[in-house]
Amino acid sequence: MALKMEQKNDFEFIMKSLLAGGVAGMCAKTAVAPLDRIKILLQAQSVHYKHHGVFGGLMAIVKQESLIALYKGNGAQMVRIFPYAATQFTSFEIYKKYLNGLSIPMIQHGDKFVAGAGAGVTAVTLTYPLDTIRARLAFQVTGEHRYTGISHAAVTIFKTEGGMRALYRGFVPTLVGMVPYAGFSFYCFESLKYFCMKYMPTTLCRKCERNTGGLVLTVPGKLLCGGLAGAVAQSVSYPLDVTRRRMQLATMDPATAKFGVGMVQTLTHIYRDNGVMKGLYRGMTVNYLRAIPMVATSFSTYELMKQLLNLDTGMKVS
Repeated sequence: MALKMEQKNDFEFIMKSLLAGGVAGMCAKTAVAPLDRIKILLQAQSVHYKHHGVFGGLMAIVKQESLIALYKGNGAQMVRIFPYAATQFTSFEIYKKYLNGLSIPMIQHGDKFVAGAGAGVTAVTLTYPLDTIRARLAFQVTGEHRYTGISHAAVTIFKTEGGMRALYRGFVPTLVGMVPYAGFSFYCFESLKYFCMKYMPTTLCRKCERNTGGLVLTVPGKLLCGGLAGAVAQSVSYPLDVTRRRMQLATMDPATAKFGVGMVQTLTHIYRDNGVMKGLYRGMTVNYLRAIPMVATSFSTYELMKQLLNLDTGMKVS
């Protein structure tokens, strides 16, 4: 009986965590969808927008295409982001719980980083083809459409570019970049949350509504911790994000076909052609503008959903 109850509680925890994570991901990505699209266009140096800056590019999209074009590819993004974020946040909770029960000196102080990195790798492995499709749809310019929608893009890429391998183009740099990105995101957020609860319990925290004696972050506290975590994570992993995009979009333009090769070769091509700031870190300005509020919204929504679903009992800090 006790085992069945424990299994039921575990199943309920996983289902609620999946829901909380999925909703958090959808809210975060929709909030920054226009910045996401201009980031992709700048990263891959679209001939239509590569001479524009962030705000100039957004204005140009509205002028040349339409206001709704700012959200091009967001439908595919929602299809991808719900299972991605749901898997990532739930995996993090499971890995964190598992690692807390181990006594391994090497990860004693880095268990949140390891759990976050593992969660990111798990999520991206399961949902990567949808990210490739979303990038292709977002890169299209009105009047020059190659794909009519998500399913058409998936079938076309699969049939004409080499099957599943084409849908996973750019996967290696994504996987390599995901370890520091997801690892630092979760590690920084959890560390900052602990810092706020220990040193600013009356400023950025409040008592948990379930009367457990624990503390939870206020909304400003959640946003602050999430934003700082996103800034750190993006700074470390951004060049690999650029590499991934160039590989994903290589076949969209004959002039960029050389970027369809391996990760190291693509990194080398980007560096030789455009250097560090205009190549490997191209679009970083828009990335900060989108990543900081995106990660802040993601963590904040997830923490709020956990409280609404009675998953968060608050943290006790000694």
